[in-house]
Amino acid sequence: MAQQDSRSESQRLDKWLWAARFYKTRGLAVEAISGGKVHVNGQRVKPSRTVRIEDTLTISKPPYEFEVIIQGLNLQRRPASEAEQLYEETPQSRDKRELLREQIKNEPLGFRQQKGRPSKRDRRNIIKFTRES
Repeated sequence: MAQQDSRSESQRLDKWLWAARFYKTRGLAVEAISGGKVHVNGQRVKPSRTVRIEDTLTISKPPYEFEVIIQGLNLQRRPASEAEQLYEETPQSRDKRELLREQIKNEPLGFRQQKGRPSKRDRRNIIKFTRES
């Protein structure tokens, strides 16, 4: 049986996130769930938690946050066009993401999370900025 249909009851959360293409591997999906970045119906869960159609997921992939309603289940990872049919993003989530994308786009150097020392590119931008003042 290659694909589950709407009559199937449930599927593991990590498998669903992988099949819906939110994460590239099941290992990354498990890591995100264990790290508290995925909630089912507003509750923190474990990777083995079973999800059903009509469950609401909140998926945090910084800087974005998705709120989706499960519309279907898949046993296999299928093409992206089919994966998009497994869920429906809520209008509030979509609007919030679009607004954040515009804010990031309008920032001078884009959205950058600082970690440690500046890179070579960062140093060049700092030097360029300080010389203009």
